[in-house]
Parts: sequence; C-alpha cells; structure tokens
Amino acid sequence: MKCEPWRRLLWPYIVISVQPPHHQSADAIACEPLGEGGALVTLASEIGRDAHERVRAFCAKLDQERPRGLIEYVPAYTTVALYYDPLRVDYADIRDAAQRIASQPSNATNTIPRLVDIPVCYGGEFGPDLADVAAHHGISADDVIALHEGGEYDVWMLGFAPGFAYLGGLPERIATPRRATPRVKVPAGSVGIAGAQTGVYPFDSPGGWQLIGRTPLRMFDPVRSPPALLAPGDRVRFRAITPREFEELWRA
Repeated sequence: MKCEPWRRLLWPYIVISVQPPHHQSADAIACEPLGEGGALVTLASEIGRDAHERVRAFCAKLDQERPRGLIEYVPAYTTVALYYDPLRVDYADIRDAAQRIASQPSNATNTIPRLVDIPVCYGGEFGPDLADVAAHHGISADDVIALHEGGEYDVWMLGFAPGFAYLGGLPERIATPRRATPRVKVPAGSVGIAGAQTGVYPFDSPGGWQLIGRTPLRMFDPVRSPPALLAPGDRVRFRAITPREFEELWRA
C-alpha cells in the first residue's frame, strides 16, 4: 500500500468502513467523490474472500500503473479510497483512470501472500473472555484455542487504530458477538473475536471484542519501517505459547 505517514490515514478508515454497499454486477465498479481530492472506488457489494481478492488485484494494478496526480490509496473491505492532487487532476480524471485500471487483467491474485506468525498466550489474565466464548458455543476453552490457531486468516483491511488488522477466516464455530459492555481499556496485544472476525489490538485502548489471548508482538511501532506489522493482503497464523514464553518474548 502506497501512503503518506500513518497519521494521515486515521480518518479515511472511518469514512470507508461505514459506506453502504453498492449493488452492482460482478464485473462493475462504482466510483464517487470523497470530499475534495478524494474518490471512493467500490469493487464489491459484500464483504468476503471474493471482495478481498478484487481489492488486492485493484491495488496491485494501481502500483503497476499509477494514475497521474494520485497521492495515496487506502484499501478497505470492498472499497479503495483514492486521494489525488486537485491542482494536477480533477475527479473525472481519477474516475476514468480507476475504471480503466479496474478493467485490465492482472495476475495479482496469483502472487503468494506474506504469511505472518503471531504467538498468542490464550486464556487466564491474557484472555479473560475465553471461557465466555467457549460457553457461548457449548465447547471447551481448549476447543476454542484449537479452532482459533488451526487456520490461516486474511488481512482484509487496517482500521480503528494504526496497525489494527481486521482478519477474515474465523471458523464459524467460534464466531461470537461483541461484548454487551465494551471495556474502557484493552491491553495492547490483546487478541479478540467480534462476530466472524478476529484481530489484535495494537495499543491500550477501549474495545468491545471478546478477548481470548494476548501476543507479545508490537503490532505498530512508529520507528519501524513499515510501522504496521500487518498489511492488507497478508495472511496470519496464530500459535499458542505459554505465559513464560510470553514474558520472554515481551522483554526481547
């Protein structure tokens, strides 16, 4: 993803994530203005693997053929926000470029995604909602852990906070609604479940996801390049660790 420094990206995520779906054919795209110097390209009407692959492919083609005047782009579930220099091009130019680029063939979906391993200490003080998630589904806590760490997840988008990745691919057997009452403070590194998604909190922050574990990894570090550990298009695999391993990795 080509972008400006992370602080410029905070508000676009909020705008994109609340856009209503556009009903369109499988091959069509919709484009509409997004304030001054912005355009919102909608590539699918529903969140899912197909939409994720379309977004990935479109972003790959933007990298291959960057439209004149484009400053940055921000991918989301079903959309890509384009930010351009209005002194060089206008909205019609960007709209036409987006439609032209979207119609071109691409082998982006044939590229091998980066696989990121995330160690997680499940349950106890690290995952205070693990027992509740297990009870909600009538299974054991060990079953929840086995299901959560048993698959691979797609990074669909970043949002909510710098470095917070929304991960698709959670097994249906452990898909769990958010907490009725959000917590005022969720510790950085907490691994949570909300509906059919899972994710990792990059900072101490309020949050309403069901917390089942915690990772010692820093999901966002402003002095690291790139600062976010995960990016859209990556794949994630979780790996259970002990509290002792957590402390060792936390201090490393």
